[in-house]
Amino acid sequence: MVTINGENLNAAGKTAAQFIAEAGYNVERVVVERNLVILKKDELEITVFQDGDTIEILNFVGGG
Repeated sequence: MVTINGENLNAAGKTAAQFIAEAGYNVERVVVERNLVILKKDELEITVFQDGDTIEILNFVGGG
């Protein structure tokens, strides 16, 4: 299991980019932190979630 934003999910084996797309996030508007390390945008395609990972996804929204 992978803990994503405080919720235990079966996301092990997926890349960060796969999970972001499946969850409906816009990759241009998120920041992903894996085990307290912020991933660079070019790392999202190659970073594979592992059992025990703790992931935080921050989604930026605009307003005015």
